[in-house]
Amino acid sequence: MTAPYFFGYGSLVNTATHDYGGARPARLQGWRRAWVHTALREVAFLSAVPCADSGIDGLIAKVPGADWAALDEREFAYDRLPASDRVQHGLEGTPEISVYAVAPGKQNGVTERLPILLSYLDVVLQGYLQVFGEAGLHDFVATTDGWDAPVLDDRTAPRYPRHQPVSAAERKLFDELIDSTGARRIGSGS
Repeated sequence: MTAPYFFGYGSLVNTATHDYGGARPARLQGWRRAWVHTALREVAFLSAVPCADSGIDGLIAKVPGADWAALDEREFAYDRLPASDRVQHGLEGTPEISVYAVAPGKQNGVTERLPILLSYLDVVLQGYLQVFGEAGLHDFVATTDGWDAPVLDDRTAPRYPRHQPVSAAERKLFDELIDSTGARRIGSGS
């Protein structure tokens, strides 16, 4: 029996944030990303949302022994949904693939009280840069809704538990990209 896979489209694209093997680029058809909030978290975060005319790039990686417990704990605010028939990948056969998404009924609006953490966004953008290059960064922005959510600049004291160091060149690139969205920054520390 082959191990199942998850499709990651946010921080899971940055393989420095996990140790799941067999990671490779893939594309999820019929979905977009959106910044959302639930009562389960104190900040905004990414979710996949159905959208017939869209597709998003990301990574698939193996879940050894179909042991979803650790990943389900990391992604506790999400529902794990079957996505095998929606993911384009380079694997042989038809492996089981799941995607994590927040159910629409569990989503709340994002506000200054519930911002996007810049330390989280840096991790996501760093992963996309490493896997898909600068074109992948621009595609990430184009296929993500909710850039009107405020971005809390927490770089000097990262609140995201899996934050990663970013180089000066990455920081400059990410800042320019974030600024191109019209997202408003709050706080200080960059």
